[in-house]
Amino acid sequence: MQPQKHGAQRSGAPPVAHHRGSVAGQETQDGAGPTAPGELCGSRRRLATAHARPHALRLSRLANQREASARTANHHRAGDGAGVMAAGTDLSGGLEPVAVAVAPPGEAPPAFQYSPDNVAGADGDVDPTEITFPGCSCLTSSCLRATCSCLRHGENYSNSCLRAAEQEEGYTRPVFECNAMCQCGESCQNRLVQRGLQLRLEVFKTERKGWGLRTLEFIAQGSFVCEYAGEVLGFKEARRRIQAQTPKDSNYVIVVREHLHSGGVLETFVDPTYTGNVGRFLNHSCEPNLFMVPVRVDSMVPRLALFAATDISAGEELSYDYSGRFHNLPNSDREQKPPEEADGLRKPCYCGSRTCASFLPWDNSLFSTPEPCSGSSP
Repeated sequence: MQPQKHGAQRSGAPPVAHHRGSVAGQETQDGAGPTAPGELCGSRRRLATAHARPHALRLSRLANQREASARTANHHRAGDGAGVMAAGTDLSGGLEPVAVAVAPPGEAPPAFQYSPDNVAGADGDVDPTEITFPGCSCLTSSCLRATCSCLRHGENYSNSCLRAAEQEEGYTRPVFECNAMCQCGESCQNRLVQRGLQLRLEVFKTERKGWGLRTLEFIAQGSFVCEYAGEVLGFKEARRRIQAQTPKDSNYVIVVREHLHSGGVLETFVDPTYTGNVGRFLNHSCEPNLFMVPVRVDSMVPRLALFAATDISAGEELSYDYSGRFHNLPNSDREQKPPEEADGLRKPCYCGSRTCASFLPWDNSLFSTPEPCSGSSP
């Protein structure tokens, strides 16, 4: 989405993606979190998209590490301060495997730094490029569940589509892809999100929601569409940015909360305001066609991957539910009724769906000053 989503397609509170089932982990003795996929348990995934939605990059070089993709080490100045872009221009500047189109010809969204991957935020609290997971020892072109340590929780994908989660007692298994330290090949079926954008998408100007994102080709249900990438922030910096916003500002910060078996909560804060990828143009919808899943690759810092919730036709706008309740277990309690003094911060929803709530989802967790949730990420 773009800085004026839905009349500010982001509400005044950070989207809180409550993941009731998706990723989870048990802390090690030093409290640093799991050191390997095998140490993680299922979590209740509740995507907490607080109306802040979802950039700089350092890649650790380790022994036997596969060559890092050049796209993870580059940024591109996308858009134009004058709002003008030549026809046929790739918004990603060649950083994505597939060019990102812009419409209408001759116009462009406000400038920002394009990065296809998450980058460390200005506060430096979290480094999303650090490699902390050990790799599998599979000497095959594609890993098998019976022998691959990365797949000990089950296979993640089938024919390049996300497998339906098996929910047990309100929890779903975490998603781990093979990583930079794994011995398997690039064609391994457990490498999907890390390959980046594979679909032809177009950033376009909407009538009432600022800039949006649509697909130029058919997308099958379960397909990976794009990431929501940006600066990965610590709690204090995320709260500072949210509290500094005015009612006229667009909100890009996203808060993803993952509820663990142990009762703890892992929080991830991503802000693509200044540095981000094509995912920043996704608008909210009360009946979305995408859903978000935290996917771990090299470390416990997740990639916020968006998958198709249904078959999507060419030309259709892409959207997801900022509240995180869509495609997650019911009874999410994070969205509260905002206090009267916050009414001015709420932004109208223009999704046009039959079940439209009239306002964008609300979460006030970053407007108050409590301590971060127990078990939260650094």
